[in-house]
Amino acid sequence: MTDSPHVVTVTAENFQSVVIEGSYERPVLVDFWADWCAPCRMLMPLLTGLAERYDGRFLLAKVNTEEEQALAAQFGVRSLPTVRLYKDGQPVDEFMGALPEGEIREFLDRHIPRASSGLLDQARASIAEGALEQAAAQLEQARAEDPENNRIALLEVELRAARAGVTEAEAAIDRLPIELANDPEVNALRGRLRFAAALVDAADEATLRARLEADATDSEARYQLAARAVSQGDHATALELLLELMKRDRGYGEDAGRKGMLAVFDLLGGDGDLVARYRAKMMTALY
Repeated sequence: MTDSPHVVTVTAENFQSVVIEGSYERPVLVDFWADWCAPCRMLMPLLTGLAERYDGRFLLAKVNTEEEQALAAQFGVRSLPTVRLYKDGQPVDEFMGALPEGEIREFLDRHIPRASSGLLDQARASIAEGALEQAAAQLEQARAEDPENNRIALLEVELRAARAGVTEAEAAIDRLPIELANDPEVNALRGRLRFAAALVDAADEATLRARLEADATDSEARYQLAARAVSQGDHATALELLLELMKRDRGYGEDAGRKGMLAVFDLLGGDGDLVARYRAKMMTALY
C-alpha cells in the first residue's frame, strides 16, 4: 500500500513484535480495516498522510481484517474501521469510523508530543519568568517548525497578555482557530483573563479586605479579592469568596459569582476534590 517506513502491514505473526513490543519505542496506531468497508477506504489515505507528516513520531500498523479475522476477533474488533493507539504495550485510546483529519490530529496530539512541544514548554516558562522577547523568539521558531500546531496561537495570546495587557489578549483569544473554541486550555485562559481584568486598577488586598469588613455587601471588593486569590493560586479562597458573592448578589457583574466559580473550575481542569466540593455547594445554593 505504501513504501513509507512509518506504515507497515501487520499480521498475526508479527503483531506482538510490531505493535506490542514496538509501542515501547514509539506509539503504534493500529488501523483495523477491510477492502469492502467504504469508510475504511476514506480513512486510509488520511492516516497514511498523517504518518508521513508526523515523520516517525508514531507507527501506523494496518490490519486487513478479511485476511486476519482471528486477530481482529482476538482484539475485540466489532466494527470497521477501528483505530487503536498502543503505548508501552497497552491500548490507550481508540476511535471508530472515518473521522475528519482535524479530529484525528486532536486524537493523536493527546498522546503524541508534537515536534514543537519542547519549544512551547520553553516559551511558557519564558512568559512566566517575564522573558518576553525570548518567548517571542521561541514561538516564532515553533511556528516555523510546526505551522499546523494550534497550541502556538494559544501561547501567543498569553504572550500578548503579558506584553499588551488583558484587553488586547481578550480580543486575540476570540481570533483563535475554530478548532480551539471549546478546548479546556482556552477555557482556562479565558478564566485567567477574566480575573486579570478584574484586577486592573483594583485596590491592594489590605484595602479590599478592609472594605469588605466594613461593608459585607461590597460585591466589588469581594469579587476583586477572589480575583487576587486566583492570581496567587489560592483557588479554595477564591471559590469561597465567589460562592458567597453568588449567594448574596446574583446581579453583580451579570452573575459574576457563579460565572467566576465556573471559570475557576476550568482553571483546575474541571476535576478534583476542590472542584467536586464547590460544584456541589454551588448547586445547593442555586437549587
